[in-house]
Amino acid sequence: MARKNGMDAVALLKADHRKVAGLFGKFESAKGAASKRKLVEEICTELCVHTAIEEEIFYPACKGEVEKDILDEAYVEHDGAKALVAELIEGSPSDAFYDAKVKVLGEMIEHHVEEEEKRSEGLFSQAKAAGLPVDDLGVRMQTRKDKLTAEIKANGFPTLQTRSFSGHKMKQDHPVNWTGSTAGG
Repeated sequence: MARKNGMDAVALLKADHRKVAGLFGKFESAKGAASKRKLVEEICTELCVHTAIEEEIFYPACKGEVEKDILDEAYVEHDGAKALVAELIEGSPSDAFYDAKVKVLGEMIEHHVEEEEKRSEGLFSQAKAAGLPVDDLGVRMQTRKDKLTAEIKANGFPTLQTRSFSGHKMKQDHPVNWTGSTAGG
């Protein structure tokens, strides 16, 4: 998998997927606020770095080489995950919905991984079939991954940016009704 000169980008991304799945599994059995917080910080670090290397390097290389709908869906899935990651970064285990947010984030990531890793029609399969230079991409992605991980450790989490979400007019604790006004608010 990890060859210093010619690392496979798909193998690198799949290894990230397995690591994050393991962290979500550990969270499910974690006891105590400190343990949960530490795991969430690790999950959020891994996801921030992983989405960045995909969006900065891998997805642009896939543009025009894989089905556009699959790539668009991947960006939207990332943006949905980033919304929950931002909530978790700013939150704490004592917050309402904290554990539920981690659970839903894990389910979102599991779906995203399934989409990327589908055998014949998944993003990774299409990228390999298109002949993308996965070894060169892998080296660039690992270099960027190392740099981003060090930056998060040194400076904390960056402000997350979305590509497909353009804002909303929702209010917390007030469900939006069909007329556009808030119920009870």
